[in-house]
Formats: sequence, C-alpha cells, structure tokens
Amino acid sequence: MAEPPPSPDDSDFPARIAPGCRDPGELDAQVARCRACPRLVAWREEVARTKRAAFQDWEYWGRPVPGFGPPDAALAVVGLAPAAHGGNRTGRMFTGDASGDILFAALHAVGLASRPDSTHRGDGLKLRGVRVTAPVHCAPPQNKPTPAERDSCRPWLASELELLSPTLRAVVVLGAFGWQAVLPVLSDAGWQLPRPRPVFAHGAQVTLPGREERPELHLLGCYHPSQRNTFTGRLTLPMLIDVLRHAAEISGLDQ
Repeated sequence: MAEPPPSPDDSDFPARIAPGCRDPGELDAQVARCRACPRLVAWREEVARTKRAAFQDWEYWGRPVPGFGPPDAALAVVGLAPAAHGGNRTGRMFTGDASGDILFAALHAVGLASRPDSTHRGDGLKLRGVRVTAPVHCAPPQNKPTPAERDSCRPWLASELELLSPTLRAVVVLGAFGWQAVLPVLSDAGWQLPRPRPVFAHGAQVTLPGREERPELHLLGCYHPSQRNTFTGRLTLPMLIDVLRHAAEISGLDQ
C-alpha cells in the first residue's frame, strides 16, 4: 500500500514537500498550507481573530507568508519572520509594517521596486530582480521563533534558494537570526563556506565559490530594519540603500 501523503499538520511536512516543488509558485502555494509548528499556528490564528484595533476591518491572512518576487531573481533578501500585524495581516512579506516601510523605500531608491511603499497584496507593487523571503514563514510570539521552529521551516528556504540558484547572484541577510539560518542552508546545498564560518555584521560580505555550472554567490549582511534599529539610528535609510545598491551592482541589477 502506498504511503499516504503528508498532512500540512505533520511536523515533517516542510521536509517532505519542499524538495519536490518544481518552481517558486508551487513552493509558495505549499508554504501557505503548512501547519507544522503548533505554537506558531496557534499564535498566527489568534492574532488573526483578535486583530489590532487599527485593523478591525481587515480580513487577516493568518497563514504562513510565502516569499515575494520574480522566480528568476538575481538577488534574494532574507529577513526574520512575518510581523503579527504586518505580513500575517496582509499575506505578503514585509508588507504593512514599519520594517517594510524602510525596506521597500530602499528597494525603490535603488530601482528594484516599482513603488516606495507596500501596503497590501493588491497595491500594484512589483519587484525587479529581487525576491524577499524569510527563514520562518509564520509570525512568532514576541517576534522570536524557537530554534526548533527555525529548523522545521528550513526546507522551505532551502528549496526557495535552490529554485532561484540558476539566476541567483547575491543574498542580503537582514539580521543575525537570518544569517545563522542561511549559512547551514547554503552549506547543505553544496556551497563552500569559509572556516571558521563568517560572523554576522552590518556590511559583512562573503563570496562563495561557484559550484558545478553555477556562478559564485555573494552573501551580504545588513542590520534588520526593525523599529528598534531604526529608532535608535543603528540602521538608517541611507545605510540600507548602500547595502542594497552594492548588492544590485554585484547581481547585475544596476543596469
């Protein structure tokens, strides 16, 4: 008897489903079905039910948030996880929250976004050569996924970067959490990482040698555009623009 297909509630759903996805569109559809992490499922759905007062008229997405951007992106931007009242509300990465306000303003300034803001899925925003994603696709309580939740979600990120690999030239990682999540994904995919493994820092850049028929890959670090970082001046819009402009140049997107 054939083994039954995995349920979205199974803890190994990402690990069993993600590697078989043939393109980012199929991957995005499967990501949105995932219920592998009970704590995250309960939280995202509770937030979607109770809502924030300012968004009482919204029908919250309340599901895992897929990546956003073209399937042949040369640049990937990797964050942390959707915000409870941002991506968890709108259904699009970095959309509807303060972090997204500065990120999309910077992408627009560099010529990689069609508009400087991202408010909802139907706002007409289009990205040029860039895909925005995260190592955890569900909004976590206190914006803090557990290591187990990060590891459970890892196959989605691994498959997304693998599907992008024919055109991918650079990855900008926003924050230490994303950096720590991306390194093992790249290592498992066969990219040769330096020893010791590179440490996250704003402005860090690591060039990974090409493998087989794939060109070299550039990994860049940038502080996460969280309100804490932007309010304290740790990350400013010009700083983020500088990182993204450099990433666009080495990805061939500055034409």
